[in-house]
Amino acid sequence: MQAELKKKGLPWDIAKGFDTACPLSGFVAAATVADPQNLQVRLSVNGQLRQDGNTSLMIHSVAAMISYMSGIFTLEAGDVILTGTPAGVGPIKSGDSIEAEIPGVGQLQLKVA
Repeated sequence: MQAELKKKGLPWDIAKGFDTACPLSGFVAAATVADPQNLQVRLSVNGQLRQDGNTSLMIHSVAAMISYMSGIFTLEAGDVILTGTPAGVGPIKSGDSIEAEIPGVGQLQLKVA
């Protein structure tokens, strides 16, 4: 769906904003993350690695994004900032098993309903 919307020059909202579209792991205290600008981010679907990137490759640093956003609106404890993902976006379907991981920080496993 995202690819079709991109081809048409339309917003991707429906490809990203459906029920259960943004599962989150438990929150991790910022103080426990040594360097937010050097975190490996991995996603596997049915045991196959689909995405593997590092926050060091982001166009803007984590600190710069937080600074910019906080100048526009109030950020509060528990707010989530979604920045995009590493290359490898692809479709998922009902029954798929998904594992997301930031080694040393957290992991999330789920089955698509």
